[in-house]
Amino acid sequence: MSTTNHDRHHAAIRGTLARSAGDSPDASAIAEATLNTWRRMADRLAPVIGVRGVDALFGRSLHVTSKTFPWLAMAGNDGSSAALLTGLKVRLAGQEPAAVAEASAVLLGNFTELLTTLIGASLTERLLAPVWLPSPPESEQESVP
Repeated sequence: MSTTNHDRHHAAIRGTLARSAGDSPDASAIAEATLNTWRRMADRLAPVIGVRGVDALFGRSLHVTSKTFPWLAMAGNDGSSAALLTGLKVRLAGQEPAAVAEASAVLLGNFTELLTTLIGASLTERLLAPVWLPSPPESEQESVP
């Protein structure tokens, strides 16, 4: 993936998580925003790569991300997406908000990068663009101190 696509995806992910989590998010709100974003991604991708494909990529993304954030590692996962998401939510909610925000963005970014290697940048962009929340209008961006 080109640096431009990589940067754009990561900015979109971070923006979506920040806006979904609210103005003063705690770890639980960020965890919920992460899972909600993940569910929207999975819904968009399942018709293309199948539920098992989505689950496999997510499991791999979680494994890769846990190298940077060891507290995300989930030993003994039974392979079900429900168990994986429940475990992820518990692990995220138990950390400091800044760590949760960073880990969530890295996790979803890793997933997007793995997906891009599988189906290409153009199809990834078309499938996931509706998931990312729009950026605030420039007037809102300028008013932020």
